[in-house]
Amino acid sequence: MSVIKSRFPDVDIPSNISLADFVFEHFDKYGDSEALVDAASGRSYTFAQVRGLSRRIGSALTRKGFKKGDVFAIYSPNLPEYLLTFYGVVSIGGIVTTTNPLYTTDELAKQLEHAGASYVVTVPPFAPKALKAKDKVDKIKDVRFGEAEGCKPFASLLQDDGGAFPQDLVINDDDVAVLPYSSGTTGLPKGVQLMHKNLVSVVMQTLSPNFSQEGKPGKTVLGLLPMYHIFGMVGGAVYLRQGYKIAIMMKFEPGIFLKTLQDYKVYHADLVPPLVIFLCKNPVVDKFDLSALHDVSVGAAPLGAELTGALLKKFPNLVTLQQGYGLTETSPSVTITPVTDKELVHGSAGCVVPNTEIKIVDTQTGEPLPANSNGELLVRGPQVMKGYLNNPEATAATIDKEGFLHTGDLAYYREDGYIFIVDRLKELIKYKGNQVAPAELEALLLTHPSVADAAVIGIPDEEAGELPKAFVVKKGDAEITEEELTKFVAEKVAPTKKLRGGVEFVSSIPKNPSGKILRRQLKEQAIKKLQEK
Repeated sequence: MSVIKSRFPDVDIPSNISLADFVFEHFDKYGDSEALVDAASGRSYTFAQVRGLSRRIGSALTRKGFKKGDVFAIYSPNLPEYLLTFYGVVSIGGIVTTTNPLYTTDELAKQLEHAGASYVVTVPPFAPKALKAKDKVDKIKDVRFGEAEGCKPFASLLQDDGGAFPQDLVINDDDVAVLPYSSGTTGLPKGVQLMHKNLVSVVMQTLSPNFSQEGKPGKTVLGLLPMYHIFGMVGGAVYLRQGYKIAIMMKFEPGIFLKTLQDYKVYHADLVPPLVIFLCKNPVVDKFDLSALHDVSVGAAPLGAELTGALLKKFPNLVTLQQGYGLTETSPSVTITPVTDKELVHGSAGCVVPNTEIKIVDTQTGEPLPANSNGELLVRGPQVMKGYLNNPEATAATIDKEGFLHTGDLAYYREDGYIFIVDRLKELIKYKGNQVAPAELEALLLTHPSVADAAVIGIPDEEAGELPKAFVVKKGDAEITEEELTKFVAEKVAPTKKLRGGVEFVSSIPKNPSGKILRRQLKEQAIKKLQEK
């Protein structure tokens, strides 16, 4: 079979509607109930305020000459005002480019320049970097937020009367709404043009009956994942449309994280594997009452069968545990665990969402592969990006003539429709011509009671090509040796997957904010050490 379609029926996706109007569609029903709350301070906004203040922001920007197609940058950690600004901009046809709040001045300036941003909103601690970046970018008109010197106050946008909000605005299916940045399968970060239609589609796919429990207006979901990242961004849209209250956290801090889950009686949490590891292995978790937690969704990196089992054992009252797979370029959802299947398939990223087709192809020939064969995953559907901004070459290399997006990820599918993500193609270890998937070895290492975290890379070897090497964080004061861990893995894997490159104990594993292991960084460090010997 060359093309695999979702085994679930297509959903109707509305056309020519702005993401803001779509998300706000049922807000009249939710009215004065809380929509957004800052978990640390308790500062909150109702659904009526979210819609009204977003409209005021849109009106205020319109008065300043900001118009449909202009680019607005958000350089901020998670805050309720992040979403007010986000929806204020997209509601008037503006394009939001979301930036990593940990960016340096130069990194920020580079994205602002490339995106063509004309406005930046930030928080006072980041204002100095934002202002320096502004000086490097000619098009930026002003920087806002708080009372930081050199910035115009954000509050003035909220004080607008809403009268300048454009009444005759038309949103077309191919109009871009957001411009996050992604490295894609290779190379430097590129501007991913996601249209209103892309984002509306992915919310409808996520909320289709086979993939979503019935919404519980008034219940609380956790807003910890970075809003500049596609997972956190779309999660906000999904939960606001359903009437959930989002308890927003600026960043992960163990005590605040657990206190938020407990005090706000969090019903649903979107997590990444490092947070699952924390919940399963850190003894401090047992000091908190997390019994309200009903549903958990995990994405951004493979969870693995063993860690899935550990989470279910730790939280036996969980009703729903879903994994998902996607990319920034697919808005992001490609696969999600169905809620209607009776048994959880451990280690799987779920099944293809509605209105979507995939192919698994040979990495050398491009020919379609049958079930249970590892190959590159290709995706086609309404959630696939418009293309990379001002980069037709990269777009053409990623989206083929048939409309399939080449993910750069290695995967296989079973006859029952479940998809398993094996690893990133570019991160595969080649041992004597055999492919070794780092994620598989990492998942195995995490089953050891003395291991808190792990990462695996390939180090150069003249004879074998590459040797698998593990970086391991010990759990607490656990005593474990390199020899013991090497033996532990060797007893559970094929000879080609043994940790012939050794085990190095480290204090932490480098990861990006969405939880993906920075294997390239570890590999560079390892090669440098080898060269110094």
